[in-house]
Amino acid sequence: MLVPRAWADTAWERYKARFMMPDGRIIDTANGNVSHTEGQGFAMLLAVANNDRPAFDKLWQWTDNTLRNKSNGLFYWRYNPVAPDPIADKNNASDGDTLIAWALLRAQKQWQDKRYAIASDAITAALLKSTVVTFAGRQVMLPGVKGFNLNDHLNLNPSYFIFPAWRAFAERTHLTAWRTLQSDGQALLGQMGWGKSHLPSDWVALRADGKMLPAKEWPPRTSFDAIRIPLYLSWADPHSALLAPWKAWMQSYPAPTNPGVDQRQHQRGGPLVYGRRPVGGARSDAG
Repeated sequence: MLVPRAWADTAWERYKARFMMPDGRIIDTANGNVSHTEGQGFAMLLAVANNDRPAFDKLWQWTDNTLRNKSNGLFYWRYNPVAPDPIADKNNASDGDTLIAWALLRAQKQWQDKRYAIASDAITAALLKSTVVTFAGRQVMLPGVKGFNLNDHLNLNPSYFIFPAWRAFAERTHLTAWRTLQSDGQALLGQMGWGKSHLPSDWVALRADGKMLPAKEWPPRTSFDAIRIPLYLSWADPHSALLAPWKAWMQSYPAPTNPGVDQRQHQRGGPLVYGRRPVGGARSDAG
């Protein structure tokens, strides 16, 4: 029987074999082998956790060389290798940028190479400059530089509130902006919740008067985006009170008799939750 460390080592090698190209690009096998900054950032975090510096350096070098937007210091969010223009959308995704910066900071601590920390500092400074705004009395991080500040309201993605990374940035830089993002983000999350399950929708509109509702530009549902919210909450604080509605929702599902079959729940007066519960857990699915 494999011990946990050996199992983790094997899982990491399998992950790399399936998703990591020789040049360090992570492919999304469910979406035509495109790449996203979120995937690059998560893989970089996994490389640090598995003490795999050669893989980390490949991941970082491909990301920095291919996706870096030199005009603002952030990263183009999507890369399609077969498109005439592989980077057709020049916007960033703040969660991907955050994960990349956090992975670099963790790499510096792991391998004591100041170049990683310098790169992380540059990204976090760019995030503060280009994506962090004060609106309706709250400090928030926009999902991207362009297209989310609509003057009378902001469109937010609460799954981009990566609290453990923001805390690490606060400890590194001693800038109050990162601590304010944490406290204001948690306060906003505490007010997000619709339907019988009282869960946040994937996308949320924050109005100038402070009121929030599911953003009209996306389906009003809790799915692949929002399911990351409890991950980041528990990563920062496994005892957070904000986890309560997620725990209640997950525990509401009976043990499946046919694992993997869609269970679709319509929340009256709120978002749709598309649920598919595999063996051993629950997750949201876009259907």
